[in-house]
Amino acid sequence: MASIAFIGLGNMGGPMAANLLQAGHTVRAYDLLEEPLKQLQALGGAAARSPLNAVEGAEVVISMLPAGKHVADVYLGTETTDGVLDKLPYGTLVLDCSTIDTETVNKVAQACAFRGIDMLDAPVSGGVAAARAGTLTFMCGGSDKAFARAQPILADMGKNIFHAGAHGAGQVAKQCNNMLLAIHMIGTSEALQMGVKCGLDPKVLSEIMLKSSGRNWSLELYNPYPGVMDSPASNGYTPGFMVDLMTKDLGLATANARATGSKIPLGEQAESLFRQKQAAGDGRKDFSSILEILA
Repeated sequence: MASIAFIGLGNMGGPMAANLLQAGHTVRAYDLLEEPLKQLQALGGAAARSPLNAVEGAEVVISMLPAGKHVADVYLGTETTDGVLDKLPYGTLVLDCSTIDTETVNKVAQACAFRGIDMLDAPVSGGVAAARAGTLTFMCGGSDKAFARAQPILADMGKNIFHAGAHGAGQVAKQCNNMLLAIHMIGTSEALQMGVKCGLDPKVLSEIMLKSSGRNWSLELYNPYPGVMDSPASNGYTPGFMVDLMTKDLGLATANARATGSKIPLGEQAESLFRQKQAAGDGRKDFSSILEILA
């Protein structure tokens, strides 16, 4: 078992840290909010006063933060605060599970390498339900050595663990996955909405498409039409995975596409639609609420 510092106890980070405790690890965590820290303490974890306090004595540091700026600030520091890398001993393992830009990943990875610290970018897929169940998918970028060290830790939070390639590869895999997720969620919503406008029962139509060539993850496990299944759509589009986060991820994907000369016309259209949803004040709704702007 390992001594783990966990930075960022949001909708995903909190359940991930809880699963590490359940697996027998020692977890000291930091978050800006008091409530998730109290919840972790109730499970046997320790609350830290700051990221620097969280990493004291840690063998492994795991972060789950909103954006690249937050990751850079925590690890590299700011004009007024020290970064945690300056406090970590040689040989520490760093796992950043945030979904961020590859430029920040490479900057932090270089700083880790300079200090003899193993690092993986290890963004996740599966949402809050998978985070709670410990069945997340991890998409990892980094060295073979770091991946081998990380696997036993990641296995206590996830079911599918992939080594996508070098630093940044995990983020690229996540961008590709979430762009595809956005596209088939929009397509599923379009099909269901059109069927309902023509008088079909959305549950019956869903069953038909699930047995036909239109079958996909959004339709089968995360149906966007209210009342079809136990999904965020049937709970007022309570996330889940927020529109704000999907919009952020699509922005990362389109920026990557511009940088690499990749053609993603559907990805660009998906980003445009989710930005419309965000502009309507629905950023905190589940991303499956994209169906609402098609009604």
